Amino acid sequence: MEKIEILAPAGGFDSVIAAVRAGADAVYAGEKLFSARASAQNFDEDELTRAVAYCHIHGVKVYVTLNTIVFDDEWSRLKEAVCIAARADADALIVQNMGVARLARQIAPELPLHASTQMSVHTASGVRALYELGFRRVVLAREMSREEIVKAAEIPVELEVFVHGALCMCVSGQCYFSAMLGSRSGNRGACAQTCRLPFYVNNKGGHALSLKDNSLIPVLRDMQQIGVASAKIEGRMKRPEYVAAAVTACREMRDNGSISEQTAAWLNGVFSRTGFTDGYYKNNLGKGMFGTRRKDDVLAADPKLLGAIRQSYKDEVQNIPVSGKLTLRLGMPPVLEVSDGEHMARASADLICETAQKTALTEEKCRAQLNKTGGTAYYWSDLEIGLDDNISLPISALNNLRRSALEQLDSARAVVHNYDIRDVAIDPVTPYKPDDQTVRARVTGTKLSAAFRDCELVFVPLFADTREIERLLGEGFNIGVEIPRGMFGREAQIELQLTRVKELGVSHALCHNIGALYQAKQLGFTLHGGFGLNLVNTYDLLWAEEYGLQDAELSFELTFARIDRLGGNIGRGIISYGYLPLMLCRNCPAISEGISCKSCKNKSVLTDRKGKRFLLRCDGNCTEILNCVPLYIDKRELSTISTSFHTLRFSVENYVETVENCIDFIPNQMLKDKITRGLYLRGVE
Repeated sequence: MEKIEILAPAGGFDSVIAAVRAGADAVYAGEKLFSARASAQNFDEDELTRAVAYCHIHGVKVYVTLNTIVFDDEWSRLKEAVCIAARADADALIVQNMGVARLARQIAPELPLHASTQMSVHTASGVRALYELGFRRVVLAREMSREEIVKAAEIPVELEVFVHGALCMCVSGQCYFSAMLGSRSGNRGACAQTCRLPFYVNNKGGHALSLKDNSLIPVLRDMQQIGVASAKIEGRMKRPEYVAAAVTACREMRDNGSISEQTAAWLNGVFSRTGFTDGYYKNNLGKGMFGTRRKDDVLAADPKLLGAIRQSYKDEVQNIPVSGKLTLRLGMPPVLEVSDGEHMARASADLICETAQKTALTEEKCRAQLNKTGGTAYYWSDLEIGLDDNISLPISALNNLRRSALEQLDSARAVVHNYDIRDVAIDPVTPYKPDDQTVRARVTGTKLSAAFRDCELVFVPLFADTREIERLLGEGFNIGVEIPRGMFGREAQIELQLTRVKELGVSHALCHNIGALYQAKQLGFTLHGGFGLNLVNTYDLLWAEEYGLQDAELSFELTFARIDRLGGNIGRGIISYGYLPLMLCRNCPAISEGISCKSCKNKSVLTDRKGKRFLLRCDGNCTEILNCVPLYIDKRELSTISTSFHTLRFSVENYVETVENCIDFIPNQMLKDKITRGLYLRGVE
């Protein structure tokens, strides 16, 4: 069984050094152009090339993050970002966006792709879909339980699991809270950490969206046993001392089965939010998972502790064994040959070995000089010295031989791949021009007014009563089903229910993640992409068309201007009305105050420090946090947008049964002063 990889975060070069010297097997780092941690230091091309070379010399891999959504007007910059990573000889790209993956394959076909946790992959079906699409590795959602990871591990693709660091309240890739409140998009690496602010559930508590930090280090060997390839440490925005402490803890647990008292103290002291949690992995959700960064936690990371951690990695780590042969023959130039088992270096000098006039060179003296490999990655596993009798050679020559040979070895080890990088032209996009624009609806129940018959499609919950679905079909409604956005642990149920509704005559499925698409596609449904896929550029839409989608709901982080410039032939639409889901949570905020499902009755309210009220809606598996006011785009403005449909998204409304007109829908008059146009005009950072 292969050892699980220890993967460390690197927000800057200091963290790269800390990670490598602490014993990481790989690091992940962001370019300055596109990274889901835009406020980290990140790397320009020269810095990235230097970091990759340093890591490769030490036998450590580097994965470069391009894990944000990317707009069409950024395509030239994205092309350069992919080229930078390939030229730097990165070992893989971590991507969120299917369009980015598509372009990366065209530019550097041999550069491996890892699916970011921002893809929201939380089922075995999602893992299988990405495996079949050629991804080398899938970074799983942090919310998955051990049992769910075991199921995913049956698929022959590398799995990466977060084992230490901050936990977002929301499933990665599905958070729009920061974007909606201040245009700082988490999907663009600009999250303002809204969830760390005070939020109250039913006027109780104070930090209902703040979870303790995740720590699965104690179960590292268990994850290795079930087939996880990589143990990922979160924290590209944290200091190098944090990186060193977390890597050291992971390495000790993996290699020794335990963590030393000193390392445990470092880990607890350098950063925590009132301790740690393993609730998701052990499927033990609840109030105990919630926590905040308190004064005592901040004070724990005192200068003395940080200094002790820095001391642990102040010296270069010599982790690469090499064998060597020094040959000193009278009348011949001295030669030093060095090998790491794969690469060979040979150094010689512009002088010859002469007969000693006074003190002859000894093997011990030669060995002593060659053993001075401090400051390099190397140590001698075997050193052979062939020395003629009574030879003289300057000590400086031996030192120069050692330095030259090891520098050659550095150069050979620094570049592993030598990717074929192709000059891909970014073709001008022909904007999409729809023939007409239809109306769709998404509802949470099955009691509909007759007006919904005018909708091109009405998506009802997949797990709605099949008798009710059959009734609606019989009454002339064009019914499709929406697969739950949170599918954790429900794949078998979803497959069974999809089979049932298909037998009733339902053929359309609304899918918000790659796992849902895969399951619906396998069963022959007509595929409709939901906003949760975060489709934002022309390459995304080209991928969607190639994958077999009939049409797609665009991300509501797009502006109207960007929507109108999108190309491709696939149908596309927007949400035109609804309380937009700002978060998708597996651990319900209401639980933070001990509010049970029975007492909640799906009517809990989240209130921020300004008194704004966000409704919580649970489907029995996951909870959506809905915006405090509904989105509404009127018919006049809709007619100016290049889309083929728009969707009325009903979530909490109690008047669905009395809607009189879907084609010219106008929200309840009571809401006329309480609506938003969302991000369609102001956009996101």
